[in-house]
This record gives sequence, C-alpha cells and structure tokens, in this order.
Amino acid sequence: MGGSVRSFNLDPGQRLLDKYLVMDRLGAGWEGEVYRVRELATGIERTAKFFFPQRNPRDRAAIFYARKLHKLRQCPIVIQYYTRERMVLDGVTVSFLVSEFVEGELLSAFIRRQKGGRLSPFPALHLLHALARGIECIHQMGDYHGDLHSDNVIVSRYGLGFELRLLDLFHWGRPRAENIHDDVVNLIHIFHEALGGKAHYARLPPEIKAICCGLKRSLILKKFRTAGQLREYLETMEWGR
Repeated sequence: MGGSVRSFNLDPGQRLLDKYLVMDRLGAGWEGEVYRVRELATGIERTAKFFFPQRNPRDRAAIFYARKLHKLRQCPIVIQYYTRERMVLDGVTVSFLVSEFVEGELLSAFIRRQKGGRLSPFPALHLLHALARGIECIHQMGDYHGDLHSDNVIVSRYGLGFELRLLDLFHWGRPRAENIHDDVVNLIHIFHEALGGKAHYARLPPEIKAICCGLKRSLILKKFRTAGQLREYLETMEWGR
C-alpha cells in the first residue's frame, strides 16, 4: 500500500483494532473511503471514514473533519461523530473517523425511484424546506457545507416531511459570504432537479418557478440571501387563486 493509496480494499469480515468488524464499503471520494462497520463489543453498526494518507498529511484532514462534525453536532442534519482511530494497513499508518451509521438512500436515487423520476411540487417543497432548515442551522453555527448536491444527501425517512443527513462536510476555512451564497444556490438547484429539471420546468406552477428563479444565481440571491430567508419564504408563501 506504499505510495499513493487509491483503495484500502477492506474485506467484509475483516477485523480492525480488535474493535470493529468490516461489513461493506459504502462509497469513496477524493479524500478516502467509507465503510460500514460493526462494533465488536456492542454489535452496533457505525460508519468508518478512512483517509488516504496522501490526502491527510500530518493527519490534518481527519482532525479538521472531526472538529467540524463535532462543532455542528447540534444540527440534526449532520451525521454524529464519535471518535478518531489510527491503525497500520499494509505498513502504512491510516486514520479513520467513526460516526453514526444512517440507514437510507442517496437523494439522487430516491428521486429516480419516484413516478416519472421526479417529485411533484408539494413533496419537493417539503424536501427543500427540510434542506433549508438544516443548512440554516449549519450557517448559524458559523459554518457551511460547500458542495451540496443530490449525491451528498441521505434520505433516512420520508412521510409527512423529510428526515435528511448530509455527507462530505469537508471544506477548509471559515465561511465567507460567497460560501453561504453557494449553499443557498445549490439548494435551489437540488429543488429544480427533484422537480424533474429543465425538461419539466415549463409546466411547473408559477409559485414554484418563483422559487427556482430560472436558476439564475443573481436572481436567487436577490430573493434568498440566506438559507434562513429561504426557509421563512417557504413557511409563509401563498398560492395563487
């Protein structure tokens, strides 16, 4: 595993530190891989995020990510962080973070499963409201997501409303106004995608189009400067008669 690590290739059933049992791989990204593991002592399933050593010099990335998750622990949309571990794999010291395991499916897959591969306006509004409320909490804590899209959102429950969790909260530095604005614009893009995208936009009600603003960044930010403003708008919006 020397040099640049591209995959850890952990096998189901493999034991880690005599504390965890590998169940399966959940996904991979630029900074590492994510596995579902089971605590041997309790039988509780967790998520373990392994950082590629070349993306984690002096453990800076893992520590930064752990601190960010801890800082945002009061935001229900954020996955709860538990502990940081280090172990040697094929002669290389690797860090991994253990967090709660959230059952559900990616929002992108959830949308594809719906009739016609899209949500109707009212469920889409509930989705947008849940996202805006969650991102508002993150912004109020003095932070931001930075890479919001439908592959970074987990739908863990859906009924009267949505219960969601966010993935990949990994961006350096304190938020600037531009970071906050990016999150808001990305929320509208997710909403537009959930409604079926460009192919169905022309047939959407005017109230929905008034939220999408034609996906024009300047118009979106003129109407919604923050996730909180977007949430308030959704809670008080009126439909034409």
